[in-house]
Amino acid sequence: MTDTTANKRRFEKTSILPATLDALVRFHKDPRALARLTPPPIVMRLQRDDRRSLTEGKIEFTMWFGPLPIRWLARHEPGPTPHSFADSQVKGPLAYWRHEHIFTEVGGGVELTDRITLAHRGGLLGICTRLAFDGLPLRILFAYRHWRTRRVLTGA
Repeated sequence: MTDTTANKRRFEKTSILPATLDALVRFHKDPRALARLTPPPIVMRLQRDDRRSLTEGKIEFTMWFGPLPIRWLARHEPGPTPHSFADSQVKGPLAYWRHEHIFTEVGGGVELTDRITLAHRGGLLGICTRLAFDGLPLRILFAYRHWRTRRVLTGA
């Protein structure tokens, strides 16, 4: 058996938002945040949210890509900095997924960095996840998420 996590890839998107650290944290604590950050035509349905905080607990959801449901169970845990958290796939379509949400106060607002480390499975499922969760689709997803976060936080 081969170790599919040996081929991990990394993606990072950073934006400066005209907001406070508290506002960004409050937004991410809101159970509706994940659905609000999901671009159409993908539909997000929350099945279970056992998080006690951004850094502790699990969340289970389904992403609908048209008629195709993708179930996902993620564990929330502390991130790499004091004002960050991470979600790691416990069960889902990829061989490995870790998403670090890093918030840093900077002049004029807060810096939001989304850092993704991922690995694909082999076979047909791996081909499908490469099409949905890698390269251009991942860049589009996080460009949308940063744009949407900015709009929510500024009320635009």
